[in-house]
Amino acid sequence: MPSVLVVEDDPSIRQSLIEVLTEHGYAVRSAADGFGGLREVTQAPVDAVVLDLGLPDLDGGDALRMIRGISSVPVLVSTARDDETEIIKILNAGADDYLVKPFSGGQLIARLSAVLRRTGHVPAAGTPAGAPGVQGSAAAPAAEPLRPVAVGELAVDPGARTAYLAGRELRLTRREFDLLAFLARHAGQVVSKRLLLTEVWREPYVDDQTVDVHLSSLRRKLGERAAAPRYLLTVRGVGIKLVAPR
Repeated sequence: MPSVLVVEDDPSIRQSLIEVLTEHGYAVRSAADGFGGLREVTQAPVDAVVLDLGLPDLDGGDALRMIRGISSVPVLVSTARDDETEIIKILNAGADDYLVKPFSGGQLIARLSAVLRRTGHVPAAGTPAGAPGVQGSAAAPAAEPLRPVAVGELAVDPGARTAYLAGRELRLTRREFDLLAFLARHAGQVVSKRLLLTEVWREPYVDDQTVDVHLSSLRRKLGERAAAPRYLLTVRGVGIKLVAPR
């Protein structure tokens, strides 16, 4: 049974999250403030953390950085802040994904399941281990190792989960790396945002803004802007492609 830590100061919201997660097969622990959440993470391992940013004792961003200092556990941030700059800060601080309040129980479960699948921690809740399509199935053939890809001065190694630009290692969040690695495997091809949501996020019904936020952050780390692209070219109305600069 996947275990989730809910860090939320509002009692009614915390209880609602606990009920939704429990109904979908998760074992749930909870904390009402940032330091309580940190204690829970250090005392016993969990498969994921749902972290509210509006905590009474500690800024959620600081709590996230502290969690990242002691654990690589997937963190799904719950926030009322929908400003793109703030969301980029959250992702750069180590969040694996985010939900903007208010959100439904269905959105929470979908995002959390996708994060767990993507990070390889556990199967999606309610999916029996060994079922078709689940990692660890005895019937599923082993996936062929992904080979390193070079595009211009950009080198991406999916196996080692490293990316270098002109010999300098890029500090990428987990989601940014997954996005870059997928684009690198399809270098020179225009990839739609819908395909990225399906293959990278595993959530084809999520708003395209999710991709835009991550692309914006990735551009900055590649030293470019949308108005002056080098590696990430936008084909208006179609999608994005990764190319070697001319």
